[in-house]
Amino acid sequence: MTNALRKAWEEVVRPLILRPRRVQVAALCVRRGEDGPEVLLVTSRDTGRWIVPKGWPIDGLDGAEAAAREAWEEAGVRPAGFSRKPVGTYKYDKILSNGVPEPILTNVYRIKVEGLAEDYPERDQRQRRWVPATEAAGLVREPELQDLLRGLQ
Repeated sequence: MTNALRKAWEEVVRPLILRPRRVQVAALCVRRGEDGPEVLLVTSRDTGRWIVPKGWPIDGLDGAEAAAREAWEEAGVRPAGFSRKPVGTYKYDKILSNGVPEPILTNVYRIKVEGLAEDYPERDQRQRRWVPATEAAGLVREPELQDLLRGLQ
């Protein structure tokens, strides 16, 4: 390997491959529908694609509490209860404002929904929609999240 290639490998390529993933929390908001579990999806603010509510950890809150806060802010969720342990994880690449992908590991917390508020912080920035879990799996992009949704009971 030439010195230029070795330097490029050590200073650019290798750190990109080996860098640790940042962690987010996600809310898997569920209710019992006529034909099985339904999942609440919201649109992302930037691309408008369907996602589950998610965000960065919040100081002073555990993962489940932070996921519940994201569900409130993004979808107006009033939780009836939630699991303290993640029901799963999924990975994705968040595209930063400079166009560089950042690998993210997302811990998913199941939230049983009591109801939805009409007035909530991001109501003018997102759409929300209840869909059967199997349909939700076809609307989200992340393969590991799709698998998690298909396995809901």
